Amino acid sequence: MSRLASVSCGENAMPLVDRLGGDLPRTPVTVELDDIQATVLRYRPEPYYGTHVMLHVEDAQAGREFVQRLTPYVDSAADWWEAGDAWTSIAISSTGLVALGLPEDSLRSFPEAFRVGMAARADKLRDYGPNDPTNWERPFGTGEIHIAVSIFSDTEDKWRRAMETAGQQYQGFSGVTVMLMQDFGAQPGDLNPLGYKDSIGQPAIEGCGVDSLPGQGPPIKAGEFILGYPGEAGVPLPMPRPDVLGRNGTFVGLRNYQARVGTFNRFLREHAPTEQERELLAAKLVGRWRSGAPLTLAPTQDDPALGADARRNNDFTYAADPHGRQVPLGSHMRRMNPRDTKMALLADVNVHRIIRRSTTYGAPYDPDATSEQDDEVARGTYFIFLSAKAMATMEFLQQEWINNGNFMDLGDERDPNVGLQEDGATFTIPQHPVRRRIHGIQTFNVLRGGEYFFMPSLSALRWIGELRQSSGQADERAEPS
Repeated sequence: MSRLASVSCGENAMPLVDRLGGDLPRTPVTVELDDIQATVLRYRPEPYYGTHVMLHVEDAQAGREFVQRLTPYVDSAADWWEAGDAWTSIAISSTGLVALGLPEDSLRSFPEAFRVGMAARADKLRDYGPNDPTNWERPFGTGEIHIAVSIFSDTEDKWRRAMETAGQQYQGFSGVTVMLMQDFGAQPGDLNPLGYKDSIGQPAIEGCGVDSLPGQGPPIKAGEFILGYPGEAGVPLPMPRPDVLGRNGTFVGLRNYQARVGTFNRFLREHAPTEQERELLAAKLVGRWRSGAPLTLAPTQDDPALGADARRNNDFTYAADPHGRQVPLGSHMRRMNPRDTKMALLADVNVHRIIRRSTTYGAPYDPDATSEQDDEVARGTYFIFLSAKAMATMEFLQQEWINNGNFMDLGDERDPNVGLQEDGATFTIPQHPVRRRIHGIQTFNVLRGGEYFFMPSLSALRWIGELRQSSGQADERAEPS
């Protein structure tokens, strides 16, 4: 159980075992769960409360001492499917590893895209126009964010107690400064800023103790998500050196999207005259009704009970819908996980999957918001994704599946949810006998910042905390047993 909360899992807690009900199908554990940070495998609670704290390290020794002090409060992924208490995670940016004084050979062992940061990869990520890093909110993209501490909880009370514990490690601590603090969660119905139930459909990971859940498909090799294990190609991916630093770690991408709720609501009203038609159009954009019910299983009307049922709401394929008449080929859900869809440009779906831990912040969705001023209300999503090759995967998704349509024979159509739309952009809804093409789709989520982080194992956090300075260069101590 979490060191941050002494009470047991309460009635409102929604760990995976509670969401699905009954016994989970168990499989042998072949990864070192007790060394992997809990956030890598533990599902976001429902309801959920939490905070992201972005910190700047001004003094290497103080930064390492902070890591050392906080590490005992970071939970492991052991029994991740049962946990319901609050937990804390630590992730470190490339500039943060430098600020903490890691050895040069360790720094050089990280992938180039990670070392230069998300802002420097804007061209590869297709972050143009309003999404360009020059328009990001500080401190994103400046290199000033060194450590990200995130706290997740299923109740407000446990969240506040966890925050107090974490705060004791950095408040008034010379050499470590808070750059940004963002509370998240607690939205009515746990909906995202555009009114959708989200965080459905995570990948199944081999060797993590739980078999594939309904609709997940065969487990994906652990090395696609956690460093030190074979991936889908049969070999482990390169990882940072020394082994104690890289093994059981993963990479994290964070993209902060401002929701343009006024623009979204105006779009629905302009293209659908009735409330029922607007809800169907909203479902076609994503591939699910806003309750979470998939269009494959509820093609003509919403089914909230289906959307709330974790054993059924992801249990489908696209085999009976090859032309996208139920779920448009260009919908957000079908782009991000094509499943068994036949694609014009072939790609191995398994090597492009990501673990998602996105969080919603700010004002809740307002169905009556239609003005430009409503677009500027502080509400949005921290799109958080984890993968052993998060940088390469996100660049592929941004280039091919989000901001392009060729892989689905859709030309230059873009993802209707997170795609950066150009003037005159369209969205196609296949119908019989004639498809419907909607013109003038807008950008509904604008990028306000982003960072790449490395989420070390618990052993690696201890190793970082025990580094010592010698002649201006950090020396490695013996690897912990």
